[in-house]
Amino acid sequence: MSVKYTRADMMAVAMARLIADRERVFVGVNSPLPMVAVTLAPKLHATHADFITIAGGINAQPPQLAAATSSARLSAGSASVFDNEDFYGLNARGGVDVSFLGMAQIDAQANVNSSFIGGQTKPRVRFPGGGGAAVILPLTRRIILWRAAHSPRIFVERCEFVTSAGNIDRVVTPLCVFRKLDGGLALESIHPYVERDELQKQTGFAIPNLDAAPVTPEPTARELETLVRIDPDRVRETEFRPAELAVA
Repeated sequence: MSVKYTRADMMAVAMARLIADRERVFVGVNSPLPMVAVTLAPKLHATHADFITIAGGINAQPPQLAAATSSARLSAGSASVFDNEDFYGLNARGGVDVSFLGMAQIDAQANVNSSFIGGQTKPRVRFPGGGGAAVILPLTRRIILWRAAHSPRIFVERCEFVTSAGNIDRVVTPLCVFRKLDGGLALESIHPYVERDELQKQTGFAIPNLDAAPVTPEPTARELETLVRIDPDRVRETEFRPAELAVA
């Protein structure tokens, strides 16, 4: 590897690369990695992108990032601050280009389960819930899902319950980037430190283009230097245990 980096670095950079210039980008609650990514992208290529926080800020300039993306201090220096209802109104009018959202489970057809596993009245597992995802997914132009873990319990053949579905574009994990194509998830790229058979082992459905997909480009020195500058407290690593961060 040409430059030393962690899995959190790879995910933050991979998500930042998915943001285009002049897009309006929203980050959901409890999403520290996407928050770092949308702070990074304007410093690199998306110089005119607008960032909307869950706390209601627009293009905020906080003195430091925080792991809690709903924190009011992340609205410091905002061009404007508005109610959460106003965001949903903007989204309903087609005014949001990209939304970053978390997930509990996703299946091969890109259906998302953030509710429960098992019976609805007596579930075996209860997840945090979908929040506004059932409305955001169909109305935002592009949805980028993320999860700081990758296992067969997360990537399943078929979700028992569908909390939300809609305009899913990409799914970013510590192992790869998936893209929704022809009604299902296909592998867009596999991260440089991941073996293809290991990726398949950690995915609960057959990856149709496992052997053909390219390798994700490693973070560049410029990307990593900028990442360190905007996130010196390493908020991007909040979702990881130390042992999970190493790339080899």
